Order: sequence, then C-alpha cells, then structure tokens
Amino acid sequence: MDRSWMTIKDYLHPRYLAGVKEFIEFAYLGKDPTYKLPCPCKGCNNFEDQTMEVMKSHLCGGIVESYTRWVYHGERFEDSDEDEDDNIVLDEENSESDDIQEMLNDVGTANFGENWRNSGEHNRDIPNKQEGEASKFLRLLSEAEKSLYPGCDKYSKLSFVVHILHLKTMNRWTCKSIDMLLKFLIQVFPMASIPSSYYDAKNLIHELGLKCEKIHACENDCALYWKENESLDHCPNEKCKAPRYKSSSSKIPRKVLGYFPLKSRLQRLFINKEIAQDMRWHKERRVPKENTMTHPADSIAWKEFDNTHPSFAKDPRSVRLGLSTDGFNPYGNMNNAYSIWPVILVPYNLPPWKCLKDPFFLLSMIIPGPKCIGNAMDIIFRPLIDELKEFFDTGFETYDAAVGETFMLRAALLWIISDFLAYAYLSV
Repeated sequence: MDRSWMTIKDYLHPRYLAGVKEFIEFAYLGKDPTYKLPCPCKGCNNFEDQTMEVMKSHLCGGIVESYTRWVYHGERFEDSDEDEDDNIVLDEENSESDDIQEMLNDVGTANFGENWRNSGEHNRDIPNKQEGEASKFLRLLSEAEKSLYPGCDKYSKLSFVVHILHLKTMNRWTCKSIDMLLKFLIQVFPMASIPSSYYDAKNLIHELGLKCEKIHACENDCALYWKENESLDHCPNEKCKAPRYKSSSSKIPRKVLGYFPLKSRLQRLFINKEIAQDMRWHKERRVPKENTMTHPADSIAWKEFDNTHPSFAKDPRSVRLGLSTDGFNPYGNMNNAYSIWPVILVPYNLPPWKCLKDPFFLLSMIIPGPKCIGNAMDIIFRPLIDELKEFFDTGFETYDAAVGETFMLRAALLWIISDFLAYAYLSV
C-alpha cells in the first residue's frame, strides 16, 4: 500500500486528499462513524480521540508523517511489508552500522565536546579528568567499526550486542536463556567476536551512559546505603537497625532503588541541532500574549525565579524542570498490596507541542514497593536532590550542536506535579 502521500506538504493536493480518504475508510471499516478513534493529525498526534468527521477535518491540516504503520487503527505489527511502497521502507541492513556509529559520535560529543576523538593524544579541549573516559569511549567506537567476523559487513561486534539485548527486552528472555544462546553461538561461530555471557554484553555497552545506579535501601525506608552509609550492613537508624541483606551469606539486598543519573540525558538534549534550538524557544521564538499563558515561561513562578536568580536566567539554555510521580500496582489485580513509584522529570524549555511528548520524559527514579514510602520521600530522593543542587550551583560542561560550542549547563526544579496523595508526601 503506497503511503508516500503522507509526506505531501500541499494538503489540497488530490493525491493527499485521496490518501486521507483511504485512511479514513481503513480506520472505520465496520465501525460506526460516531465512534471515536485516535486522530493522527499533527495536532492530536494519536493522543486525542475523534469521530470520523472531526478526524477527516483535522487531517486536512496534515498527518503525522512518521505514522506509516497504522497500529492504532487496526493494522497489525506482524503484517507483511511486501505491499508497502519502497520509498517508505528503510534498508535496515545497510544502515545498521551507520546508525550505531552516528549514535556513538553524538554521545561522545555530548560528553566530551566536539574534539573528543583527539583524546588519544593530549587534547586541550578535554579536561584531564575526562581524558580517561573519552579513551574508553574511543575503544567502544572501535568495537562499532570492527566486523563481527571476517567478511561480515552487516554487523559489527557492538551492533550485534545491541541487537541481541534488544531481542532480549522485546521477547522477555531470561538472563539464563541469553547466556545459553551466546554460548551456543560461540560454538557454532568460533571465528566471531561474540561476548561469552549476558554480563559481558552489558559491560560492553556500559560506556554509552544512560545507566541505572542500583542503590540499596533500608526495607523500612529509613535510609539509603549510599555515600557515608555505603559500607554498612544494618540500617543506621538506631530505632530500626534492620539488616541490609536477606542473609549474610547471599548478599542479596532487601530493597533496591533504581536511580538514573540526569546529567547525561540533559546533555543529549543538546546533541541534535533542532532540539538544541528548541531548548531556547521560550526566550527567542515565543510570542507572548497579554493575559494569556501560552507557555510555562508566562507563569508567575517562572518570572519570579528569573528575577531571583538572574545569573541562571541569563542563559536561555538553563533547564527548567518539572517533577511528577505517582504510585501504581504493576501486577494489576493479582496483588493489591504492591505499590511502585516512578519519578519523571520534564524539561519545560521546549515548545508546548514537544515538552509533553514521550521522548522528552526523563525517568529519574524507580522507587520499589511493596508499600508506599509515604513521608520518607526526602530520604529516597536524596540522590536526585544532590544532583540537582550541583546542576544549579555550578552546572556542567555540555556541547551545544546548534552553535558548535561548549557551555556550562545549569538546571533547576521549578514545579512538582502530582495528585493529592503524592502531594502530601512530596510537600513534607
């Protein structure tokens, strides 16, 4: 099925209008016209449900061009691609290695600056403390350029590992099954550079960043075994003294907090030129309207913060963050006693149509159950609070792809958004 009409910019073009008609007929096949379905127009972006007539009207103003597989409107993921237009289908075989190397170049630039590739020799543009990290990253880049085995042009060692780990996640393979698969592949292809275990595969991509720090916590939420408490085996709270591990021999912690450091993900916002420009949108391209709040920058809180901290407000790239959290039961109705709390951060520098989209939601923490931590939020939030303090006071060096230079990026938390239950805990 030819879907190249979706890229036509002239929304009155007969071919575009015919494509809209074709889509509407596909989406509402066997359905009542008053039934509401996700609308793929550029405004709704499949987040808002509309009736057939409203959807048809919206699509006259453009459709989301990347929505080439209509999964929200009845098309199955496993449908064959044979009937799709060749202009839409990507040649994954030829682009896989290029995509991996492009990703590594972007991440290296974000972490170490534009001249990070020169870190093999002494590079004045990279601080001494970062030269070792840049060298590790260069080794990772060499793995991306190395063929999986002699004569293999499709996969490098790194792209193979990324592909295997992706399959593990998508198909919910166990760690044991991955270990067995890798050992079998080594026996079948002894000439290939295949990691011997799941552990080795994870270590290979560890230098990419975006890692999760597993911080042990007291099962009663009294303290974190972190920094000054890292070596303790029992809770430092005199009234608790709960053991850190399930048993002294196993060293399996009773509770583990998942913390995702924020620094590397804020740096990645400035890798892409378009996103880097959008991070200044609130200052350079926003058009204020009298008595109308079109963006959080129009709010009293934003303006008061800028007046109180002029050095922070001087650079429009300084990130203003919002935090949101709420508990939910990951097991559905199978276990009503369990509550897990993800903590999400949102950068509000972006335009309104981007800042609330999934790609810009930054998962900061996963607070495990089984019970709600209640008023212990200040204890559990300590890693995030310490990182935000550093971001606000001194900032950290970041490469801005839009202007081709490094700068000191600062960040501050302006808002906490939650329901009343979480608000009671977060406001303590």
